[in-house]
Amino acid sequence: MGVSPLAGRDAGRGPAQFSRWGFHNPAMTRLAVPLLLAAFAADASAQPKDGDTERVEWPSWGGDPGSMHYSPLTQVNRENVAGLELAWEWDTGEGPLRGPRLPVPDNPVRPGSFENTPLVYDGVMYVSTSYNKVVALNPDTGEVLWTYDPRITEWGQVPNGTGFVHRGVALWENENGDRRVFLNSRWRLISIDTVTGEPDPSFGDGGEIDLTAQLLWPINRLHYTQTSPPVVFEDLVIMGNGVWDRFVYERDPPGNVQAFSTRTGELVWSFNLIPQPGEFGNDTWEDGAWDRVGHTNVWAPMSLDAERGLVYLPVGTPSNDYYGGHRLGDNLFAEAIVCLDARTGERVWHFQTVKHGLWDYDLPAAPTLLTVNVDGREIDAVAAPAKTGFVYVFDRVTGEPVWPIEDRPVPASDVPGERAAETQPFPTKPAPFAKQSFTEEDVIAFTPELREEALEIVRKYRMEGLYTPPSLGGTIANPGILGGANWGGAAADPETGVIYIKANEFPSLLAITEADPDETEGRYWLDRDRRSLNLPNGLPINKPPYGTLTAIDLNTGEHLFQVPAGNNPLVRGHPALEGVDLGDERLGIVGAPGPMVTAGGLVFFSGGADHLFAIDKTTGEELWAHPLGASSYANPMTYESPAGVQFVVIAVGRGAGNKLVAFSLGEAVASGN
Repeated sequence: MGVSPLAGRDAGRGPAQFSRWGFHNPAMTRLAVPLLLAAFAADASAQPKDGDTERVEWPSWGGDPGSMHYSPLTQVNRENVAGLELAWEWDTGEGPLRGPRLPVPDNPVRPGSFENTPLVYDGVMYVSTSYNKVVALNPDTGEVLWTYDPRITEWGQVPNGTGFVHRGVALWENENGDRRVFLNSRWRLISIDTVTGEPDPSFGDGGEIDLTAQLLWPINRLHYTQTSPPVVFEDLVIMGNGVWDRFVYERDPPGNVQAFSTRTGELVWSFNLIPQPGEFGNDTWEDGAWDRVGHTNVWAPMSLDAERGLVYLPVGTPSNDYYGGHRLGDNLFAEAIVCLDARTGERVWHFQTVKHGLWDYDLPAAPTLLTVNVDGREIDAVAAPAKTGFVYVFDRVTGEPVWPIEDRPVPASDVPGERAAETQPFPTKPAPFAKQSFTEEDVIAFTPELREEALEIVRKYRMEGLYTPPSLGGTIANPGILGGANWGGAAADPETGVIYIKANEFPSLLAITEADPDETEGRYWLDRDRRSLNLPNGLPINKPPYGTLTAIDLNTGEHLFQVPAGNNPLVRGHPALEGVDLGDERLGIVGAPGPMVTAGGLVFFSGGADHLFAIDKTTGEELWAHPLGASSYANPMTYESPAGVQFVVIAVGRGAGNKLVAFSLGEAVASGN
């Protein structure tokens, strides 16, 4: 049987499990991993180097199958992080272009943000660019080894409103040591030989398969998108999909999670996130909505408990995101965390975090697997950071909440035909990591004039707290549609059980208007002409911070600290604030990327800013910041290179000029001189 290089260790497990293998001690890692390789035929973070020693790399998107975004490396640490220097850069060379199949000549294809988190395995780095090219690099220098181009831009601009984006690829290795990179590119899944950089002819049709061929119903393939990497388990590659929120029509692309053979591309199983007749949850879609409503998809990264063979799905909102009069009922499995048997696709457990979603409160991030100790009881847990500002924590095997989750009454809808859920689930612990209401006390207050201007705007709208439905007159939702948390997810420290979550503080205006029946299903949809809550001069309507990083001890459920995440140069440099003392504290920034934590005592993140930051993981104190030359909308990663150097790498840029930026310690600092 083939074995994924990502599936060998107790994925995402905490202090007791890692100490069993010596994982908590980097010196012990070099002794323990050969035993793991023999026992499991693969390892989740370290690969062979110079015979019997090991180096710690980054072989999956989240660092490990359980998406901890954690590294046991300590070469870069609290004491020397100030010595991090630019080591190398690699430019993707991509920019706007015209494709031969482009139907509208004045609408060129364009790359969006460079959102990739590279993989490093056995001395090679694998990167996917905004245009879905896969590039193998030398991780010591950034030198290109090979490039594979799926030529996906020939089909024209991707319909997502952001330009082309792609967050990563997945790796698989068979029993002979042959490796494949799996690239999910729009409606295609492509298997690439890591030696030649060419498609594997034994997989599907010439190295690729059509991901839309066996969905619930036929779809327009051009409306099917992919941004997040697949999950590889044993001989299976497991896939979700994306679909643009503004596609709202009968039988738009549905949310099927599919597993294919890594060897042949044959479909092994499929799980319907919109349950069909006879399937659990079908009765939560009234009046036959299960047969016409799409989306309800897993567009975010997924997580895997490789030891148990369990995969965890963070599910999105049904179509239409803001009006559900045509899909009455709770709408399982929308906005639920769903645990499946990775071998069969059978449901093990689920928990719906939002019933009958009306706020675009997708579960946007890979659930994080770690082990915690709660009141003397060791729990293999899964923690799902959400747009709602909650982190939902469960026993990953049984689905039992670690702390009680209470159903509480929430406001009703005033939109004709709508029937919002009467109650929603509220975790009692941990406390929210983002604000969950918007009041007059939250408006901008840099000057009295700005405050009055903001108050005049917000007093027009409903401000009744979390889960106040979108309304004809307009509702201020906080968190807004970006969250809370977003796709960057959380970082977890397996030594301490502490989780770090980047949040946005950016309210949204949700105003409903009558829909054009020729363009959408349902009587109403979001009024996009009444969407902005910024002041007329462009300033945010709310006070800073606009983004935060929160440390939460999941052994106790208590917050340890919350600090502003990044800075906001557009606010600091705004002409309306000339002469206003904004203080020295960072303002925080709105952005989807998440953090990374290391055994060196550091948390790295950009948060969407134009700097890479390193803070003390215990105190939240900023220890280092480096300008990147452009905004970074990616999660950072770290690895030990074949030369024995710890690099910290992050993708930077939006549109033209996208690049990878790598940092390492200067020679004197690294040697301790």
